[in-house]
Amino acid sequence: MATDYLRRTAITRLSLGDDQQTLLDRTIAEWKQACNTASRIGRATGETQTAALQQLAYDDIREQTSLGSQHTILAVRQAAAALDGIEALDSTDAEYTTSRPSFTSDTITYDPRSMTLFDDDTVSLATVDERIRCELVLPDDDGGHQYRYLDAASWEVTESTLSKRDGEYYLHIGFRKPTPASETETEADTADRTVLGVDLGIVNIATTSTAYFASGRELRHRHREFERVRNSLYQRGTQSAYRTIRRMSGRESRYVRDVMHQVANDILEEATVHGCTHIVFEDLKHIRENAPPGKQFHQWAHRQLVELVEYKARAIGIDVEFVSPANTSRRCPDCGYTSDRNRTSQSQFECKRCGTTANADYVGAKNVGMRFVRHGRQSSGRTGDGQLALKSGTVTPNGTVRPYATG
Repeated sequence: MATDYLRRTAITRLSLGDDQQTLLDRTIAEWKQACNTASRIGRATGETQTAALQQLAYDDIREQTSLGSQHTILAVRQAAAALDGIEALDSTDAEYTTSRPSFTSDTITYDPRSMTLFDDDTVSLATVDERIRCELVLPDDDGGHQYRYLDAASWEVTESTLSKRDGEYYLHIGFRKPTPASETETEADTADRTVLGVDLGIVNIATTSTAYFASGRELRHRHREFERVRNSLYQRGTQSAYRTIRRMSGRESRYVRDVMHQVANDILEEATVHGCTHIVFEDLKHIRENAPPGKQFHQWAHRQLVELVEYKARAIGIDVEFVSPANTSRRCPDCGYTSDRNRTSQSQFECKRCGTTANADYVGAKNVGMRFVRHGRQSSGRTGDGQLALKSGTVTPNGTVRPYATG
């Protein structure tokens, strides 16, 4: 019987010299090339199993890149997981064939064979050339979150992710340990979660608690154009017009799916670079029930987006959960005051009690994420060490802010 593990992630910035940064940049670029090569071969052959895809793609990757053997294997595994996810999605949607996975994010996977942690708070990382050894930028306080895993013999290092954002390099160190027999599923699920909250909207298709905004302007414009032409064809009423309408519907469906793919990739990148274990959306059932007339198009687009995020998240071990959206646009994330008057306009939020002002969609994303942090999927009321990911750090239910390590 397979061992059940608890899994945690500790994020730390890396202190790198110029030559080390250059080597890592080259390694990340060739890693993306390797993943895309494996993805292309897998899509062309229909192969999604890691072992079989490795036989097909390994030699090509080694010839085209300077990656070592272990990173080649990890890249194939990454591509196989993504291909398996879209195969499952295609089987549920006969009208649309999903494009092959494309790897564009500045991230790379490491494991214990390609990365070594040392007791002096340094790490050795494999690159396309020699290994580099650099310092982990950790909090001065020995009680910092990262030390709970770095200094504990019970936690072992597993697959980790290195990401580059805003010119800095962050290592998301994965840890695991067997789940204690006495620990209930609810306790395991509610401890140490890092949650990315996502608000779904119309002006912004999606907004995350880390302040990523996916504008819906172009999507709305294109939909209005499709509708205008479609209505004109309906009025014509000929067989030729109806055939054109069917072709147009297919084009619109493909366009929307491509947009949703990009937004889903961006949401996954936000979750990855901020070390999130969960992505949380508002429950789509409530959206269908409460959306005003004429919003069916956006309901359809949102459902596609959530489906795409679910399969992409599954491939990299991130859970997707849902909470009720009740009052998420009217509740102040700072003081908790809830009132219709807090939503001063479609885009603006201003708390009438404490004066907090923010983008309304961003407030919704924070409230969606924090609702899951507080209650968990079992509504147990436990908070453990759960935290909501923001742009500059994380926040716990009691308001404790933990900035990301920056120096």
